[in-house]
Amino acid sequence: MKQPRALIVLFFTEMWERFSYYGMRALLVLYLIQQLFQNLETSKTVAYGIFAAYGSLVYASPFIGGLIADRFLGHRKAVIWGAIMMAIGHFLMAIENEMFLYLALSFLIVGNGFFKPNMPIILSGLYEENDPRRDGGFTIYYMSVNLGAFFSPILCGIVGETYGWHYGFTIAGIGMLAGLFIFLKFGHIIDYHENINAETGEKTLEYRPLGGVPDKESLVQKFCGLSKEFWIYALCVISTFGIALLVKHYEIMSYVIFPLSLAILGFIFVIALRSEKVERDRLFVILILLLFITLFWTFFEQAGSSLTLYASENVNRNFFGSVIPASLFQSVNPMFILIFASPLSILWMQLAQRKKEPSTPIKFAMGILLLSIGFLLLGLAPRFLSFETIAENNTMLKIAAVPAIFLVLSYMFQTLGELCLSPIGLSMVSRLAPPKIVGMVIGAWYLSSSLAFQVGGWIANLTTDESSYEIADNSENTETIDESTASYTAILAGENSQQALQTALNKNYVSEETLQTISDEEKVSVVNLLRYTNVFVNVGLAALVASILLFLLSPMIHRMMHEG
Repeated sequence: MKQPRALIVLFFTEMWERFSYYGMRALLVLYLIQQLFQNLETSKTVAYGIFAAYGSLVYASPFIGGLIADRFLGHRKAVIWGAIMMAIGHFLMAIENEMFLYLALSFLIVGNGFFKPNMPIILSGLYEENDPRRDGGFTIYYMSVNLGAFFSPILCGIVGETYGWHYGFTIAGIGMLAGLFIFLKFGHIIDYHENINAETGEKTLEYRPLGGVPDKESLVQKFCGLSKEFWIYALCVISTFGIALLVKHYEIMSYVIFPLSLAILGFIFVIALRSEKVERDRLFVILILLLFITLFWTFFEQAGSSLTLYASENVNRNFFGSVIPASLFQSVNPMFILIFASPLSILWMQLAQRKKEPSTPIKFAMGILLLSIGFLLLGLAPRFLSFETIAENNTMLKIAAVPAIFLVLSYMFQTLGELCLSPIGLSMVSRLAPPKIVGMVIGAWYLSSSLAFQVGGWIANLTTDESSYEIADNSENTETIDESTASYTAILAGENSQQALQTALNKNYVSEETLQTISDEEKVSVVNLLRYTNVFVNVGLAALVASILLFLLSPMIHRMMHEG
């Protein structure tokens, strides 16, 4: 009740938008591998590539969307236009066709570019500069993200995997329309700023429009008989065809994202050099923490790719006679956010009142440390390996499985790390960035996730072994190339597979007697599990080193924030 009432409108708008995004994300990689590219020999590599390209562009587009909103549309119009574009994209996803896949993803990318950076700016406008409710408000707002993210994999995942992929994607589109309706219907509440009397605690409302058009006369200027606003919308639609080509040819994304990122960060660096000392130092803080948050998201976003397939291929999903769909595990992270977000928000406020609240860089370091613990836990999972038969999609799968509790606990620690870092980061950027370029800087902040998706795609690919496809392809009795139906004997003949099985013996994951009695299919599953485990442990160690480095740098970074 201490928060501005307009937070409710933003909460539910964001909740439904995230419902649509995470509902689609929960299905995307599984849909690509099991449906659209099921006959392709390297379906995993293609799926990871498309997912990485989509994620990279989703988080690169807010830079441009924030810039257009700052200079032309205003933040309110940008949010509405972004929601419309994303709704179209979700409904296009329901058409199970490769061409429509790329076009749908491009609509989602452009729409997200307008929606994502401008919602936090409107939220920030609800608070005065030193309002102690700010971090708590951003954490509550972050709960809305995860309320939508919790329900969407359950609903979209079960419907999509059980009854048809297009039904799951359609439900995601309906969620986006719900968010748009709430913002249009109740958006006027945002314009009434709440002033609180310090002595009596009484609230009074002051009409103070937020997120309006910065220059209305400029926006209605005519070009070829049509307004500038119309041309902005038209160019957005036209750009979707070029973006669709980038997603299709995901191999070239690294040649796009890295130069773009360097150019944008260089631009902010030049602005910082030309600014006064306080603004300069604050922009340098944002740039430094951008490096660490990029590393965090690179590892964290394995949830949508390698961790989803890990759940599908090597986690025991048998539960009281039923099989848990792999996509449902993506509800675990938002579930823990719903559990921990409010207590953590209260904790920050109480520590702030006692002047013991950790600084922003310390919170970041804590977040990366917790993430590292989450991945290192997965390194222990093979010690509890068992061989299970999972009945799914009319197929009996024999797998080397680890208990699901390890994946759940891993997500719990990753979630705690996320809560220490992500909502706090948004609050920090909106607070430290110069007002004239706040939309652009928030867009650059989201660019960290763009880089993370691209690098994360490379990490996810380390969990595949394309040499297995080549070995299986050269075997005499291979009917298809996909690892699940290829000649297991041929795959096991590979040097990498032999090394993995020897590692499993040396570390007592399996006994030599067991290894002699299990089927080749189960042996291949052991090899698969060891590849996942090796990658996840290395990710955990890298995150641990980064957290230690940030703890050491935190005092210097805190001084540069000039917040007393």
